Amino acid sequence: MKGNPRDYGFSTRAIHAGQDPEPTTGAVAVPIFQTSTYVHDEFGQHKGFEYARGENPTRAALEENIAALEGGFGATAYASGMAAVSALVTLLRSGEHVVASRDMYGGTFRYFSKVLDRYGIDFSYVDTTDLSALEAAMTPQTKMVYVETPTNPLMEITDLAGAAEITHAHGAVLAVDNTFLSPYLQRPLEHGADVVLHSATKFLNGHSDSLGGLLVAASKEHQEWFVFVQKSAGAILGPMDCFLILRGIKTLGVRMDRHESNAKAILELLADHPKVSTILYPGLPDHPGYEVQRRQASGFGGVLTFEVGSFEAAGAVLNKVQVLSLAESLGGVESLISHPASMTHASVPKENREKIGITDGLVRISVGIEDEADLVGDLRQALDAI
Repeated sequence: MKGNPRDYGFSTRAIHAGQDPEPTTGAVAVPIFQTSTYVHDEFGQHKGFEYARGENPTRAALEENIAALEGGFGATAYASGMAAVSALVTLLRSGEHVVASRDMYGGTFRYFSKVLDRYGIDFSYVDTTDLSALEAAMTPQTKMVYVETPTNPLMEITDLAGAAEITHAHGAVLAVDNTFLSPYLQRPLEHGADVVLHSATKFLNGHSDSLGGLLVAASKEHQEWFVFVQKSAGAILGPMDCFLILRGIKTLGVRMDRHESNAKAILELLADHPKVSTILYPGLPDHPGYEVQRRQASGFGGVLTFEVGSFEAAGAVLNKVQVLSLAESLGGVESLISHPASMTHASVPKENREKIGITDGLVRISVGIEDEADLVGDLRQALDAI
């Protein structure tokens, strides 16, 4: 690609940003630079690469690519989504305070409550969809607001522009986990966020064959710090995983469109099925975050949650599916069905889950890109087993 990749449309950037043909051979795909070190031309001179913990050309291509897609100053890649979370919170010091979404991925809650608590960092978990609750939770010690939107698994929507205004008025950093929607549907930096986080394992990779985490920084200051932490702590993303995620991103646009269209077909089934009492999906007009989502995103994504009333009923559905796969994770081309209370959010205490609405009858689906009729038919026969 000639010129600035950021001057082009989303899918053009997804395919080309950071991925110029390899100069030696003209290879159209970024090579997997499987090396630990680099030879210097002579004493004191090298080609920009010294040691692979600090620099790798495949990783650099992925970082340039996601920064262009999110509209950030720069990006850093880590060994997993949780490694990216751990790099993010190095912005904090002992004695400081974080306001976080009350509903979030269970692994993030576990890290915040079981690990960072040992280092004197205080957390308040609030309904960030209620901006007055967010404002009330801010203290002089608050240095970060951490938001998932949509949340996992309750699909709650936070007004990003409103959250940014409150966060910045208190001199804090707004960090947003954008895993569920990807930059194809939502770009939090455009609404005032300071840092965007991705579990690249999910929709960015899209094929359930790689782990990865990404941070995209809006400012030079934050980017330089994350680069320093990446090199110092060493939780880097390997070149093979970078290659696989770059491969996945190239089809992100077409995949997200299919995820969402299939999700709409499943929603129609759920809406008419007598065994389903509640559906949580921000694309439904009666969802409390519907208007906010329409304002700050270009779509609603491929993840949905619904209530079947009991642990036993959920188990009946999960054990009956044939096309959908019973597994943790999300964002792959295959449809994945899970039970949040006993799987992704098992680390969250039961009383906490019940307080916010993660019941034993809640089922989450990450809708894949299989044939619509097959997914609908499979879920119908599974629901009929209740």
